Amino acid sequence: MKEILEYLKARYLSEKAQGMVEYALIVAFIVGVAAVVFASNGSFSDAVNAGFNKVKDSVNAVGTKKA
Repeated sequence: MKEILEYLKARYLSEKAQGMVEYALIVAFIVGVAAVVFASNGSFSDAVNAGFNKVKDSVNAVGTKKA
């Protein structure tokens, strides 16, 4: 019985660590993509402003279609 519990404990802990590594890789990928996007648009503030302006324009366009 003790062997079974030790096996399950080792298996659970190794899968948990694997999941954490996968999440870290996903976050690193997203940060890398964001860095490329922001670098291609100039400065960080310009990129953020452009993003908000696109969203604002889209919301305004939808609002004028319903009126």
